[in-house]
Amino acid sequence: MKLLPLASSEILDLVAGWLAQKENYQWLDFGNGRQIVTPTLLKIMAQRDTHFLRAYTGDRDDRPIGIVGLNSVDRVFKTGTLWAVAGEKSFSHRGYVSLASSKFLTLAFRDLGLHVVDTWIVDRNPSVRSLERLNFRFIGRQRQCHTIDGRPYDRLLFDLLASEHRELDEERWHRMERSHQEAVCG
Repeated sequence: MKLLPLASSEILDLVAGWLAQKENYQWLDFGNGRQIVTPTLLKIMAQRDTHFLRAYTGDRDDRPIGIVGLNSVDRVFKTGTLWAVAGEKSFSHRGYVSLASSKFLTLAFRDLGLHVVDTWIVDRNPSVRSLERLNFRFIGRQRQCHTIDGRPYDRLLFDLLASEHRELDEERWHRMERSHQEAVCG
């Protein structure tokens, strides 16, 4: 797996396409109710210090399959807000978002010098397990502040200190996932 900067128009267009799909954007909030990100806005975000974005690849080639990012990066207070999207759904539920997020957090803590990364997840989103695997701690709930299809949902709030982060071992992760898949499929 590689983490790629959003440097080419091809990657920007691909990622913006993922972020324009309702199955993805309904879980996101880029401020002021903005959920859909155009290629132009994504390019601007990629150039700003308040955002840190990387497309991630699968194991076999350099083709991006998702994106992981930090918004609201504050270099004085050493904080940022994590988000991620599995763009290519054929790779969903196979651990790639967790692995990419883990590698990305290592970069954020090491290269950006962040001290804490927070994130939130809509209450009904099944990705809570991924945050727990990454060692995020539940810190609270914002009630009925996220709307999907006209219905309000809570946001579950999490954070992770740099000292609590342990990068997931990619090889070990894939072995565990294969064992799990074999057990489930019988």
